[in-house]
Amino acid sequence: MDKDGWTITHDPFLLRIGRKKLYADLGASCLVSAEKKHKKIVVEIKSFMGPSEMRELEQAVGQYVVYQQVIEKKTQDYTVYLAITSKTYDSIFTDELGLLLLKNQIIRLVVFDAEKEVITQWIPD
Repeated sequence: MDKDGWTITHDPFLLRIGRKKLYADLGASCLVSAEKKHKKIVVEIKSFMGPSEMRELEQAVGQYVVYQQVIEKKTQDYTVYLAITSKTYDSIFTDELGLLLLKNQIIRLVVFDAEKEVITQWIPD
C-alpha cells in the first residue's frame, strides 16, 4: 500500500458494534493534496483460493456488507474496499454476476498485481 501513497494505519482494523468485535484486514490513509485532507479506507483482502469461487464470493460480499454497515453506523470517515488479485478480478468480476455487483455499486474493489505488489485498479475509480 505504501507504494501507491497509502500508509497502513491499522493491521488489523478493529470494528466494534455492541458487544461484538470484527476485524478487517487493514486500515489505511492517504493525503489527498487537492483537498488537504486524509482519505481513509478499510481493506478486506481475499484470495478466492477455496474450492468454490462462488462460495468465496458470497462470503466476501457478506463480510464486506457487514463491515460497511458497521462503519456507516459508527463513522463516515472510512470507505470499505475488497482487495483482490488481478487474476481473481478477471475470473469473477468480468463475468455477468461480478459485473452486476460492480454496476449496482454493491462493493468497491482494489485490484492488485500479486507478483509486482502494485495496485492496478480502484473500482469505482
